[in-house]
Amino acid sequence: MSVHSVFIIANGMKKESLRLSDEIRHYLESAGISCDVKSTVTDEDELSVPISTDLVITLGGDGTVLYAARAVNELGIPILPVNLGTFGYITEVGKDEWQEALEYYLKNGSNISRRLMLRISVHRGGKRVWHASALNEAVISSAGIAKVISLDLSLDKTPAGSFRADGMIIATPTGSTGYSLAAGGPILDADMSAIIITPVCPFTLSNRPLVTSGKVVTLSVKKGQRTELLLTADGQLFFPLEEGDTVTVEKSRSRALLVKSLRRNFTEVIRDKLHWSGEMHA
Repeated sequence: MSVHSVFIIANGMKKESLRLSDEIRHYLESAGISCDVKSTVTDEDELSVPISTDLVITLGGDGTVLYAARAVNELGIPILPVNLGTFGYITEVGKDEWQEALEYYLKNGSNISRRLMLRISVHRGGKRVWHASALNEAVISSAGIAKVISLDLSLDKTPAGSFRADGMIIATPTGSTGYSLAAGGPILDADMSAIIITPVCPFTLSNRPLVTSGKVVTLSVKKGQRTELLLTADGQLFFPLEEGDTVTVEKSRSRALLVKSLRRNFTEVIRDKLHWSGEMHA
């Protein structure tokens, strides 16, 4: 791969991020590749990735990758996610493996996973009042103490029913191992192109998770809510909803390009994280 400029996003809350970012920068500069480093404290820090960037390297955990993926969503810049803790679902590359994964990418460019991202829009009174992208999920829930909320669901403008639940999760295959999984949703292979709709503690037992291949998901906030509602994207961006608002979630035209580990794949990661081992015992 022709890489001339690298942008490192280091989680400033991780002790090793500064040392490792210096190590990677020295390595890149010795190879004639320019490198800039951005140290972040929170995922709300302002982030602007130069359009001339050929590769982004994140140092942190899954949250740092989510933060970076939104920043480069429309730029088509690959991300090499390096985990500074235990292996995450997204950050497959360990802190002692970065050079191996990077060198392979620079020579071959084939260790890339193309991940579906979501495009989220909120319309109020016929006007779009908020929009965002997400790699994991969009969630509508109560803004305060857990209370049941009421939403109408449509798929490609076809009414799919009314839901009373603690919340609603619209997740990608990447996000299928996160909040959606905890709420009873299925695990999807990370490279699939599908959207998961998972109700959180639905009031009606017939409401079950749904996987759809390419539908535009529309959630309408019904009148008479007994609580304030909040929309979140990747658990990092927040927007307060009002009665009558319409939330549209659809596939983004661009994908998150993640450099994969050479030592483990998605199946091995979820096997180890979910402790799938041994035999079933009564």
